[in-house]
Amino acid sequence: MRLGVTMFATDRSMPVAELARAAEERGFASLYLPEHTHIPASRRTAPAAGQAVLPEEYRRTLDPLVALSHAAAVTGRITLGTGIMLLAQREPLVTAKAVATLDHLSGGRVVLGVGFGWNVEEIENHGVAYGSRRDVAREHMLAMKALWSRDEAGFEGRHVSFEPSWSWPKPVSGPPVYVGGAAGPKLFAHIAEYADGWMPIGGRGVRTALPALREACEKAEREMARVIPFGTLPSEEKLDYYAEMGIEEVVLSLPSAPAGQVLAVLDGYTGFLR
Repeated sequence: MRLGVTMFATDRSMPVAELARAAEERGFASLYLPEHTHIPASRRTAPAAGQAVLPEEYRRTLDPLVALSHAAAVTGRITLGTGIMLLAQREPLVTAKAVATLDHLSGGRVVLGVGFGWNVEEIENHGVAYGSRRDVAREHMLAMKALWSRDEAGFEGRHVSFEPSWSWPKPVSGPPVYVGGAAGPKLFAHIAEYADGWMPIGGRGVRTALPALREACEKAEREMARVIPFGTLPSEEKLDYYAEMGIEEVVLSLPSAPAGQVLAVLDGYTGFLR
């Protein structure tokens, strides 16, 4: 089983390049970084994880693609992922170029974890109605895939429209796309249509959800999507449980903290490497 790590990278946490190098040296397979463009100070939306106060790292999050470029420059093997990119909030022409450039420069090491977002006012500040964010994200992803896969690509949709265009470089790796979020028919329909797999946050309820995910993939006449439990706090029992289900990668949660604290947890996690 491959083990990766994720951390809220901020202006106060362990530098991303140092973390990427440390993770690769210890044998971890991947590094994922989350995204929030900003956090509106009104705080109308309660924290998604149920905290009384939204943790400070949410307001200080680095741009994941820029941060991962630093990681790419000092590593040669580790997978570089977004976990997750808020796709409805990103303009697809610019984002497709940025992702393809990172994948090109890193030698095909990019994985794109995407999601729909939970902060109503953050999404609305991008000119996207909260209720339409899934449809917008879908079209952004389809438009980006067209740019990556065709020499001359255009797109016509409700939320995205551009004429046939040239856009290089093309990604080396695809890149693979994983959709984050809670299990359900809407999420699994998105995965079956345009993604390679599911990235359940925390990893709870995976076993009971697998039949519905398999059914969605069969309906779309495609192979079963892969599953990467994300932001997991590990134990031997938990990792054995995932391995029994055929899961090949799990992403472990690191604290958003200075290097000393992060490395202590990272070194503790090396005992789970197999």
